[in-house]
Amino acid sequence: MATKLIKLISIFFILISIFSTLVVSESSECEDESQDKCNNKQKALPLKIIAIFSILITSMIGVSLPLLTRSVPALSPDRSLFVIVKAFAAGIILGTGFMHVLPDSFDMLRSSCLSDNPWHKFPFSGFLAMLSAIVTLMVDSMATSFYVRRNSVGIKPETQIEGGDQEMAVTTGHLHAHHHGHLPQPKEGVENSQLLRYRVVAMVLELGIVVHSVVIGLSLGASNNTCTIKPLVAALCFHQMFEGMGLGGCILQAEYKFVKKSLMVFFFSITTPLGIAIGLAMSTTYKENSPSALITVGLLNASSAGLLIYMALVDLLAADFMGPKLQGSIKLQLKAYVAVFLGAGGMSLMAKWA
Repeated sequence: MATKLIKLISIFFILISIFSTLVVSESSECEDESQDKCNNKQKALPLKIIAIFSILITSMIGVSLPLLTRSVPALSPDRSLFVIVKAFAAGIILGTGFMHVLPDSFDMLRSSCLSDNPWHKFPFSGFLAMLSAIVTLMVDSMATSFYVRRNSVGIKPETQIEGGDQEMAVTTGHLHAHHHGHLPQPKEGVENSQLLRYRVVAMVLELGIVVHSVVIGLSLGASNNTCTIKPLVAALCFHQMFEGMGLGGCILQAEYKFVKKSLMVFFFSITTPLGIAIGLAMSTTYKENSPSALITVGLLNASSAGLLIYMALVDLLAADFMGPKLQGSIKLQLKAYVAVFLGAGGMSLMAKWA
């Protein structure tokens, strides 16, 4: 699975390079006179360098924290505190999709710098976010089915015991496997299926976060607006840390080996700083208000928003809240709901500055 994840992320970076070429090739720009007083390339450069290192460090801390604290009994995946922290992180991811990425896409694709036809006559952002969520559902469902089938060859569930075997098992009051020596224990089958599910969730979530992290970094690195860079750096540090905690929790539940964990931590930590570095290198030719830049980044943001919203609601929140642990405790449910509201509320509040 790690190899396939590396291939997916490599394909994404190739696509990003193609999109970047398209963005640079468009020289026309729609000027925003209100930003002239804040545009200062010399003052913006040290801020971007600070952003690269600060975001890299906070990203590494956030995604590594759940993995490093596994030895702490209170933070193990089967404890209530872990569920609450994961709910908070899921709220962060949900708030990112709804309050940051999707509105940015609407703003870009509705910009006055774009022609009315077709960009102002059809809600491309909402449409693409919807398609992205559906495609994510397809990938999520099909990948889960594929891995479950691949890892359960020769396994027969209890309901498939035929004829007399099944009847004899029922009448005697306990189940016999008879000559089917390979019949697994039901608990083992459930645990294996759940583990495979965690691995698919971790892989798809990682890919979605990588997409929007590079886009955010690209926009920050290419901007010379000191009025927006300063608050954006602080907001991104907060965002990356807690989003990383959500991803780190998923990686921990997936029970990957050390090499796979390290690769996923590395790709998450490096994507936003890498995007900033690419944007910094392109800052002389990249025009954030050019039509091609607005269209490219706007479409990528819409796709990322749909993926993040789906993952937060379906694979993180719904999976936990409808699971046996939270369903067995109303008190724990209420605590987890408070954590979700705090996470989503915090990201909503940050939308005022970033």
